[in-house]
Amino acid sequence: MSLAGSQQKVFLRLLTTLRPHWRRDRDFPSRVQALFAANRSFGSRDRKLYRELIYTTLRFLPWIEPLLDSDPARATQVAAWLAADLPATRAFRAAHCGDWPPCPTTVAAKAAHLGATIDSLLPAWLPRHCPAATNPANLNALHTRASLWLRLQTPDAARVLAEFTPLGWATRRSEILLEALEVLAEADVTKTAAWRDGLVEIQDLGSQLVLGAAGIAPGGRWLDACAGAGGKTLQLATLLGATGHVDAHDIRPSALRELEIRAVRAKLTNITVLRARATASYDGVLLDAPCTGSGTWRRSPHLKWTTSAADVAKAVELQTAVLAEFSPRVRTGGRLIYATCSLSRMENDDVIAAFLAAHPDFAADGPARTILPATHNTDGFFVAALRRK
Repeated sequence: MSLAGSQQKVFLRLLTTLRPHWRRDRDFPSRVQALFAANRSFGSRDRKLYRELIYTTLRFLPWIEPLLDSDPARATQVAAWLAADLPATRAFRAAHCGDWPPCPTTVAAKAAHLGATIDSLLPAWLPRHCPAATNPANLNALHTRASLWLRLQTPDAARVLAEFTPLGWATRRSEILLEALEVLAEADVTKTAAWRDGLVEIQDLGSQLVLGAAGIAPGGRWLDACAGAGGKTLQLATLLGATGHVDAHDIRPSALRELEIRAVRAKLTNITVLRARATASYDGVLLDAPCTGSGTWRRSPHLKWTTSAADVAKAVELQTAVLAEFSPRVRTGGRLIYATCSLSRMENDDVIAAFLAAHPDFAADGPARTILPATHNTDGFFVAALRRK
């Protein structure tokens, strides 16, 4: 059997193992990782190939899944054709669909070639929650791989580029946030000295814009109430500078341990991890609220198929609760920044409208903003800044 034939066999076997879980397991990436770890024969290039094929299958699941039963060879061709053109996928694509026309950039053109329908690619509930997600630009963005964005933690970008350029990694600076750097190559940044020395952090541009466009002034004491592993915590600490301080809280001890590691690597000493609930008053509270994550479908396409309208409603209940819990921590005149990585207006504008109606001591501090994937080639985010009167 040829190498391409053997790889097809492995790919279809992996899909058979994963298929019972991809519409119900929200931790699907961990399942994929465990499956790869169990296959000791997989090398780095094998894992890159099969990961891209699996995630392409999830992005275009309604187009590929029916073929797994009726025509597995055709399913392989479609997945290979739709997959990104990467060093790890190039030979596989050439072997299985090399005589096909080049894969077009738009979802509409892809659908036309395959005789598929576009509407099936998004859950039925999403257009009601975010009509803009269905416009061609955002639809195209949601069905491409997410870009690799870094946040520079040094004013001397030349130090970073001096390492990246000899590796053949092309980069570009964001036009709207100069500390954001896009890596235009398949790159493992965590193997670089720039990452080890804390000169860069991996953080999507959309995530960076949540605080980068919020006008955070240096100084003051802030609470990051749902800090997670700390991407925005580190950014907030950098914006506040040496005269400012961030208290970081999260209900997940493992996330806080990761935050501490990242803070040390970034050489930031103005962060305190809280193991108990915050009781102080703060100049600002960042509430990066738990959400359904529909803004992250580019990098987590399984969430399209594991998230329902009922899940959105549950998320709204949780978001309302955490706002009620942490808003009292904002001092008079202080700011509350509410953010999600959801595209649903129910988790975003509607939550904020309900909060303001129930809390007349708060007012909007400028217009809320939805960051759509196509606007700046990012994940999707929502951010609203409020001020306590």
